[in-house]
Amino acid sequence: MQRKTARENAFILIFEKICKGDESAEEIFQKATEERELPVDDYVRKVFFDSCEKADEIDACVEKHLTKWSKNRVSPVARAIIRLAAYEIIYMEDIPAKVSLNEAIELAKKYDDDKSYAFVNGVLNAVAKEVSNAQ
Repeated sequence: MQRKTARENAFILIFEKICKGDESAEEIFQKATEERELPVDDYVRKVFFDSCEKADEIDACVEKHLTKWSKNRVSPVARAIIRLAAYEIIYMEDIPAKVSLNEAIELAKKYDDDKSYAFVNGVLNAVAKEVSNAQ
């Protein structure tokens, strides 16, 4: 599976977890793979479960850069995209931040409204800069 496709599948799972907060990550993963036959590889599994486990840490990092916004004001689609890309930027050293940023922008253009991609880009650029400065 191409990384672009895997990233999109991970985004879908993260989005579902955000929207179905009462269901466990395991339940969401099982339903997606068994009932909808969502293709999964090691990347999808790792990113989905790790981002769920580290959601509070990721969200805390992101929230610092939500200028004049609260987390609850951000659409679930944008939150899922930002959480996915922020996870990659913070925890996956083998993926360049610019790749995570570009892929997040493409997901926002495909799944969210016309203005979302600029918001996603701004937040993730700030996250990437913070992570880069911390290293």
